[in-house]
Amino acid sequence: MTSDNPGNLLHLKRSVVKGCGMVFTGGNATATTSDAVPEGVELSSIIPTASFEEIRRLAREFGFRDIQPLRTIEIVTAQWVGLKCRYGCSNFDTSWCCPPAAPNLQTVRELLSEYELALLLTGESKNEHFYRNSTAKRREQIKQWKATVALERKLFLLGYYKAFGLPAETCALCKKCSYPDPCKFPNEKRPSIEACSIDVFQTMNKIGKPARLVHDVKETYNSYSLILLI
Repeated sequence: MTSDNPGNLLHLKRSVVKGCGMVFTGGNATATTSDAVPEGVELSSIIPTASFEEIRRLAREFGFRDIQPLRTIEIVTAQWVGLKCRYGCSNFDTSWCCPPAAPNLQTVRELLSEYELALLLTGESKNEHFYRNSTAKRREQIKQWKATVALERKLFLLGYYKAFGLPAETCALCKKCSYPDPCKFPNEKRPSIEACSIDVFQTMNKIGKPARLVHDVKETYNSYSLILLI
């Protein structure tokens, strides 16, 4: 997709990431979007500046603090992520949005090769119930999940027909997932970013924003979701 009106490069902030069962935080340095698209290619040659501003406005309406374009070649996948799901996570083999129901590593790598650009969505939360199976925790999970899926649908209607969302953490639309019986909310069914063997730590390192663990659940933290775009 090209633009007749290149405009100026937008400035975006890279900040914080949360994985399934873990909370991370990174720095707050500002980077130009030229760091987040293929070398020698400005963002405006892929997404018109006006269109990106509209996408960012929609993302904020859905509660995301920030949004930034990311080259899919910068998204790191790894076997160890799947091991974390298989061993040590109670959601394994209990949810349509988690392994083994989620796409395997090879499928994810093939999927990423079909895209050039993704959108990294930064959500901000404060959830003292992060490590508890509580209504308060579930409420936060549902809010974030629905926001990613809703934005994906808006992008589809804007003409980005390949848009596909990978929400952060895990689905909590049902108190107990119907898996392996048919999903009760198939329109909202998506694999989470972690379930797709995406190494959030290394991805953040690759874009120049190393992550660190947050040890206090009382802190405000950010979480990353991903939408594969074009």
